[in-house]
This record gives sequence, structure tokens and C-alpha cells, in this order.
Amino acid sequence: MISLQSDQLLEATVGQFMIEADKVAHVQVGNNLEHALLVLTKTGYTAIPVLDASYRLHGLIGTNMIMNSIFGLERIEFEKLDQITVEEVMLSDIPRLHINDPIIKGFSMVIDNGFVCVENDDQVFEGIFTRRVVLKELNKHIRSLNK
Repeated sequence: MISLQSDQLLEATVGQFMIEADKVAHVQVGNNLEHALLVLTKTGYTAIPVLDASYRLHGLIGTNMIMNSIFGLERIEFEKLDQITVEEVMLSDIPRLHINDPIIKGFSMVIDNGFVCVENDDQVFEGIFTRRVVLKELNKHIRSLNK
């Protein structure tokens, strides 16, 4: 465990505490919104990363973005789900972390975000750094101080 009273915390990197890419639900830029909504619904997540065929990170897609894109004037136009691609609706201006960024940078970014995508030098998606991981580590540390 990392102690807040040592330099270990300052030396730790985001990559040491992220959830690896192969364990993270995602969609590809060319997928339609029906597929994205299915993935979001089945996993229970509200937002997931959008990748290309080379696993480069392009943005995030969320349930709210999908629903907003199919709202009509008088009804929800579900028939549009298979006609619109993820790329047309996704949020591309997202916070990002590099796998070698200091953990302190990650801490500050998850204050306003439930998770932040982590990438390498080639913008290849490596995983996500979550608020849950931060709180879990903090909980471990506090419990160890109380022993």
C-alpha cells in the first residue's frame, strides 16, 4: 500500500492504478447508436470510450448523448438508432491521462469525472482511471492509520 507520508504517492503513476483496456466496455467509431445503447444498457454504465479499429481513443459516448440525438418534436424517434453512427454523436473533447502521468494528476481529474481515459504516446487506449480506485486506495490508507 502507498503511504501518504512517503514519496511513494508522488512517484506512483496513473498506469499502476488504472483498469486495463481489456476489462473496459467500449464501442467503435463506426458502430451505430443502437449498438452503443445496447452496450451501455447491458453494462449499466452511463458512458463508455469510443475507439477505432487500432484501439486509438476518439472520445466518449453516453446514454444522454444517444437519447438527445433521437428526440423528435413529439416523440422519441427510435428508428434513427440504426441510422446514426457513434462518431456523429460522441463527445471528442474529453479529459485524458497518459499512462505515465503522476497519480496526483489523476486525482485532480476524477474530482469532476467518474473516470478518465488513459492512453499511451500513440493515443492507444490503455484503460480508465476511476474515482472508485482513488477512494478505494484512500480507504485502505485511512484504515491502516487506524490500526
